[in-house]
Amino acid sequence: MKCFYYFKDRSRTRLQKSAPILKDDTKSDISEPDRITKSSCSATSPRTIPELYSEKAQNLRVFTFSELRQATNNFSRLLKIGEGGFGSVYKGTIKPVEGKADPTVVAIKKLNRDGFQGHKQWVAEVQFLGVVEHSNLVKLIGYCGVDGERGIQRLLVYEYMPNKSLEDHLFSKVYPPLSWDARLQILLGAAQGLAYLHEELEIQVIYRDFKSSNVLLDDKFKAKLSDFGLAREGPKAGHSHSDVWSFGVVLYEILTGRRSLERDRPKSEQKLLEWVKQYPADSKKFGIILDQRLQNDYSLSAARKIAKLADACLVKSAKDRPKMSNVVETLKQIVQVTRVESPPAKYADDEATKGEEAAAPAKAMGSSESAKRRIAHLAKISEHIGGVSRRRFMIMQRANVT
Repeated sequence: MKCFYYFKDRSRTRLQKSAPILKDDTKSDISEPDRITKSSCSATSPRTIPELYSEKAQNLRVFTFSELRQATNNFSRLLKIGEGGFGSVYKGTIKPVEGKADPTVVAIKKLNRDGFQGHKQWVAEVQFLGVVEHSNLVKLIGYCGVDGERGIQRLLVYEYMPNKSLEDHLFSKVYPPLSWDARLQILLGAAQGLAYLHEELEIQVIYRDFKSSNVLLDDKFKAKLSDFGLAREGPKAGHSHSDVWSFGVVLYEILTGRRSLERDRPKSEQKLLEWVKQYPADSKKFGIILDQRLQNDYSLSAARKIAKLADACLVKSAKDRPKMSNVVETLKQIVQVTRVESPPAKYADDEATKGEEAAAPAKAMGSSESAKRRIAHLAKISEHIGGVSRRRFMIMQRANVT
């Protein structure tokens, strides 16, 4: 197959043609002497993604189209597990190279045939995922690229993520609500994946597509970032990552259980970021924005800290946003504090601000009605008190009412 694409060499203005990189034999167009020379200069001139990829290309498996067609039962609709503007994703089973091990369940993305743009994104995914390696990034197993009489075919084969995406569990009623602890762990995992891309590689990578639908969950609900079709090298010195702002949006989605835009809500609540501004982290009514499906089973102090972290990620000036490594450390502290706290309970602060709808009726009942309700609750508790002590307890209650 012939796959042509261009990447700008950051140290030169010339364009580097990398066509042979993705041939079936996965040989690089960079000769061994050239590679040694470039590696020796990496301290002063970081290598580009294509250069890094040339060293790791052999780790990816090159599939034939017939192999992947067979793995998905001819791309059966019954095996389709996802769909988007990029194409469709199928659950499939691939055979091991040597035929001795058990078959492996995988996710196979079949890109739409939309010409050069789709091809560029496919190349970007192959090269970026061929270079990166982190427990919070989805693993690319291999790819398939065929230019035939029936047109171009571009496919990617990933590790299978059985628990779908964060988006599914946050917004779909098909799944039970994510627990507070699960949400914290997912946030921390996603942040660690972004921090790795931003700060731990030889070159910096902007993910450029951070959103809840691209945070996939494995069998233990561990978060892994997927879809690197929009990833780019960068940013340039003095500029921040757009990923940090996007992370702030997802922080609020996890706190509220709401999408960033929901047009079926009242106008004042349709845009998530505008709505949450009405209930700042330090305000008494902050609890109003928290996901009701949590049923108050969370740490309010931790929720306030996450909201403040989200606000820091969303500041207008990009240079004033925190680095993802700082975000990771903040989340680790929040997780640690939450673990040493007493088990989650119904917090009084939460009950007082459960919702604007509940606030009005409570005020209308008046103090006497509220007192009666509290006494009734105490009376129920007093059923466990026997003899004289019980009568004395009841007399005390009547005195309080009058």
